[in-house]
Amino acid sequence: MLQTIFLIVGSYLLGSIPTGLLLAKCAGVDIRTTGSGNIGATNVYRTLGRNVGILTLVGDCLKGLIPILVARKLGLGDTMIAAIGTAAFLGHVYTIFLGFKGGKGVATALGVFLGVSPASVGIAVIIFIAMVAARRYISLGSIIAAVAIPLLITWLDRRPPIIAMSVIISLLVIWKHRENISRLRAGTESKFKA
Repeated sequence: MLQTIFLIVGSYLLGSIPTGLLLAKCAGVDIRTTGSGNIGATNVYRTLGRNVGILTLVGDCLKGLIPILVARKLGLGDTMIAAIGTAAFLGHVYTIFLGFKGGKGVATALGVFLGVSPASVGIAVIIFIAMVAARRYISLGSIIAAVAIPLLITWLDRRPPIIAMSVIISLLVIWKHRENISRLRAGTESKFKA
């Protein structure tokens, strides 16, 4: 029981580390006051360039992947793995270090799902890339991938706790993109420039 609590709390705290904010601070920028104000990789990329954006993406992804790999190494069951993955994701979205305000969770969700269902992630990434290439909206690609991932995990993985986790995470990713959805409808969303 104590190990379970430690792993869930530890996963949440790891997820709470604001990668984009820390990397931007190293460059002398408070990412919360520039661009969209979001601490995630897209805003960091637009504000500080490709290299820092990619570092943010990788860092945020690892926050989701590492707890899952640890849980699997310890031989934990699907329910515990799902709880740990959800905790890491919630840490990023509602980080304790920033007054429970965080990013939109796409990269951390990517890490979590990569740890539990790599095949599903592979297809979701293809969907994301195709959508961004066709429409040039990172947000739209993220939303469509978030819709797709529970369906893919249900089809390819079929473990109820992992399916439940994927639904919870995906719904929260879509919820965190509600302002983007409004801008997409209004035609005012910023397009991605490579």
